[in-house]
Amino acid sequence: MIGRRTAMTRTFTARTHGTGFVVHDPLTGLTHRTGAELASGRIRLSDDALFSWPEIHPAALHADVPISVCWSPLVRCNLACPHCLDDKSVPELARPDRHRIARLVAESAILGVDISGGEPLLLRELPELIDVLVAGGCAVSVTTNGTHLVRRAEALASRVDAVRVSLDGPDAERHDRWRGAGSFERAVAGIRAAVAHGIPTQIQTVLLRSTARASVRPLVELAAALGVHGVTFLQMLPIGEGAALASTEQLTDDEATDLLAELSATSAVPVRLRTREAAGGFTVIRADGQVWRNQPDAQAISSLRPLLGVNDLALTARDGSA
Repeated sequence: MIGRRTAMTRTFTARTHGTGFVVHDPLTGLTHRTGAELASGRIRLSDDALFSWPEIHPAALHADVPISVCWSPLVRCNLACPHCLDDKSVPELARPDRHRIARLVAESAILGVDISGGEPLLLRELPELIDVLVAGGCAVSVTTNGTHLVRRAEALASRVDAVRVSLDGPDAERHDRWRGAGSFERAVAGIRAAVAHGIPTQIQTVLLRSTARASVRPLVELAAALGVHGVTFLQMLPIGEGAALASTEQLTDDEATDLLAELSATSAVPVRLRTREAAGGFTVIRADGQVWRNQPDAQAISSLRPLLGVNDLALTARDGSA
């Protein structure tokens, strides 16, 4: 991680593991290991604590269930981004099944749930689903394109632990090229609304070979100007809609690391890179109610089984998990 801003106190989740604790950060999606004595479940901590605790890939914990999952309860979206990770051919379950899945995840030992899509802010019952997960002890984040965030920020503020807004450029010209006319202006307005309502907020952007070098520093400067709490640069995964762009737009993990190393260590906001290696083995619950898992090299994703009970979330060696 490069740079930092003034520390804030926010919600994390923790549980015992071995001789210490593991802590999930809903803002970044990172897992930290600490020997400090903590309460299990949802806890309030200062960001300062995270800087002193080492990050760990969840697979290295050899846990029985994932530390965190991405749940994409819908494939519907108001945008059509060519690098989207979602598979638009996956059918959506009905509302009762979405509530059933929320209850199952809440009953598991999973610490963090990132609700994605599609565009999750299109779900009318999103606040209800978040409430179920939070009541079960999960830390909940929402990943959104931001275009509906102005109208939903107030309702989310009392519920969600973090919002991650996807931007593909530091200005309308570069962002709208990928996401459509007017999407940058609406996303930035959404970010401002989330920050104004006190929601821990970060910007996420997918590194694309054709745009990354010119956009990295301006995006970090925009994040600082908007008052968000960090920027995560995501390595492009050749999954879903984005598979068609992989041959021309993917950077290697080494290239991405070198690119971000050029940022000043005095950056006004924390900056991190999620490599493809770090995305290996990650668990996704898609709109069809199936448990999916990234291959260890994150070059593909596999459908494992329907999510019918808590045991269907278990990590096993045959699923490509540690």
